[in-house]
Amino acid sequence: MTPERRVALAIDALRHGWPIRLDDALTLLPAETGLGDDVAAGHMLISCARAVTLKLANQREAAVPEAPVLIRGAESFDLAAARALADPALDLATPLKGPFLAEPLVHGEAAVAAMTLARLAGILPAFLVDPEPAGEAQEARSSDLAAWSDVSHLTIASRAHLPVAACESAEIVAFRSANDLREHVALVIGQQRSDRAPLVRLHSECLTGDILGSLKCDCGPQLDAALRAMADEAGQGGWGVLLYLRQEGRGIGLINKLRAYQLQDQGFDTVDANNRLGLPSEARDFPVAARMLALLGVGPIRLMTNNPAKVEALRGAGAQVTERVPHQLPPNPHNARYLETKRDRTGHLL
Repeated sequence: MTPERRVALAIDALRHGWPIRLDDALTLLPAETGLGDDVAAGHMLISCARAVTLKLANQREAAVPEAPVLIRGAESFDLAAARALADPALDLATPLKGPFLAEPLVHGEAAVAAMTLARLAGILPAFLVDPEPAGEAQEARSSDLAAWSDVSHLTIASRAHLPVAACESAEIVAFRSANDLREHVALVIGQQRSDRAPLVRLHSECLTGDILGSLKCDCGPQLDAALRAMADEAGQGGWGVLLYLRQEGRGIGLINKLRAYQLQDQGFDTVDANNRLGLPSEARDFPVAARMLALLGVGPIRLMTNNPAKVEALRGAGAQVTERVPHQLPPNPHNARYLETKRDRTGHLL
């Protein structure tokens, strides 16, 4: 079986609540989706940030909040206890937890891979370790993730003329990878030409902002403003490319993004909310964007962003970013703190 197939089957198993076995060392049952009324385990795998929140006596805060931690309690964990432990949004409903102790993590690479697989599956990064009864587990290896994320598998699947409100002269291009069910698209505004760097916007999918008009973020207005700017560029003989990446919530998935919203309602900012979930505040796949540009035959670009880290990430993935074009919009009462957090904690120039 290929590495890519093992990863795909492991992700599918986690979404269905079935166990996985990594590196022939750890058998793990996802706390959120796991099946089995009589399943229990003496240990759990959780994130470092979650362990710190639970105030484990012998757990030091790590530089990487989503790093794995192996814990044990006074009693075995059943799935109900594991779910309450996994989801910080439930802390107010189940405030009494523990005591727990952190133990040495022998199979570190497998544990890190498990946390990544949970994020790719869109579930909480928490597992029962070596549960009884374990059931048949889907085998995978930590080294498989490198092959699965190889962007060379991404290809152009289809393209068509698509007049949009901002510009009638537009073409939509769909991209597909054999390894990933997410289908990214690019919208080319105006006539593609090699003698002029296009205006480019990397826009990560945001169902709440792009479609439902959420005021908690600035995603919808940024999308609309980017298309208008590209249309203006096309009207002056230039062109633009919108890359619409299917990476909801900066790569943590829709459901986990809504869990972060719950924590924001409790007073946490967007970075702390993600960290308390055991998830990174930035998990987008920039090599995918660079690959999309290469497949389109796009050379140097002018990138619309307020985030210098995005410029460097895209350059690091091989794209030729010659200019950062500011893309700032006025705040509203609902997203003012969100934008302040982006400015103060993630380096956005706002």
